Amino acid sequence: MRTSLNVPSDVLDEFDETWQEQGMESRSRAVREAMQEYVERHTTLSDIEGDAVAALAFDYEHTLVIGDLHTVQHEYQDVIGTTQHLHYGDWCLETVFCTGDAGRIRELVYRLRDFDAVGRVNVMFLQPVE
Repeated sequence: MRTSLNVPSDVLDEFDETWQEQGMESRSRAVREAMQEYVERHTTLSDIEGDAVAALAFDYEHTLVIGDLHTVQHEYQDVIGTTQHLHYGDWCLETVFCTGDAGRIRELVYRLRDFDAVGRVNVMFLQPVE
């Protein structure tokens, strides 16, 4: 199936450089693989139920979103145990360590991904708690 996407030129340049360095045969192949990884990561996130332990790492442009991020973090203090924060110019990198209901952690991930000023939100479920 053919499709078209709007991608910032700097992101596309980096993407092309990456797949070419890895010796892939085409941009289409690289996009299919990236989409599959996204689906797998999302499926794992949506499949975890019950109590869980997770680390969320995300980057964001500080001045555009810091107040709203603090509000969200306070709303999810029932699952957020601790955070780590690193400044890098106007951007910040934050790691949030969570324990508790997997559904609540998943909601937090989706809330963070809703912000335009948040670049990426990566999730690692460390272990299901039995």
